[in-house]
Amino acid sequence: MARRSGRSAWIAAPFRAMVQRLAFLALLAAAIGLILIGRVDRPLVERTRSLAADIAEPVLSAVTQPLAVIDDIVGWVDDILYVHEENFQLRTENARLLQWQEVARRLEQDNASLRRLLAAGPDISQTFVTGRVIADGGGSFVRTVLINIGLKDGVKKGQAAIGEGGYVGRVTEVGQRAARILLLTDLNSRLPVMIQEGGHRAVLIGDNSPFPKLEYLPAVAKPEIGQHVVTSGDGGQFPAGIPVGEISSVGDNEIRVRPVVDLGRLDFLRIMQFDETRLETDEPARLTVPMAQP
Repeated sequence: MARRSGRSAWIAAPFRAMVQRLAFLALLAAAIGLILIGRVDRPLVERTRSLAADIAEPVLSAVTQPLAVIDDIVGWVDDILYVHEENFQLRTENARLLQWQEVARRLEQDNASLRRLLAAGPDISQTFVTGRVIADGGGSFVRTVLINIGLKDGVKKGQAAIGEGGYVGRVTEVGQRAARILLLTDLNSRLPVMIQEGGHRAVLIGDNSPFPKLEYLPAVAKPEIGQHVVTSGDGGQFPAGIPVGEISSVGDNEIRVRPVVDLGRLDFLRIMQFDETRLETDEPARLTVPMAQP
């Protein structure tokens, strides 16, 4: 059996080699024939090519359709990634613009506060140093604020603090870089004042309420709601004429004054460096600050 199989393989080998040679010659002859036919009868070649294309079209369409779908999906994913990246960049840019907008608003507010503060129009003989309120010491038993200027800026204990429109309080504690201001509403505040309409002198006493009390008025005084209260200059600590507030209520036992400055919204304060020697040689300096409207 093995001998017969070997003999068959030995006989088939030359036959296989002959078939391969004939196939090669046949393909070569077909190629040459096609070339000759193409030169002799070109329309026939074109028709044959068109027929082959028509036959192959369904197969090629079936093959290329999934590729087109895949290409569309890839393009869709690319678009989504691009939109996502662009959206992220826009959000980042928007956040940056919002930060700059907040900075611009803050600068605008600071500028407006400083302009209102400068609108106080003090006597040019007085000098001021301006500081920002950095802490509010308000509580049940204290009415003070902390500002970011101190001894290095020329601030001294007892100097007057001026806000947007008038008197706010006085310096009670001073460090090298900071100072504490006792507001006129504090329980420990005592301020010599006078009623501008009539010139009657009194003392404005804080009691930790929003409206300090006006006391020690002379018996002849007839205070009325809306009259303006200014510093009197008594004691030489402050110049006369700094707006303090206006009378808000007149009762049988007490008179209340509404401060001209909103003490709950302090931002910048100016510390008045008042020269006491002026009181001995000249009339009391007056600060021409416009009074707040009721």
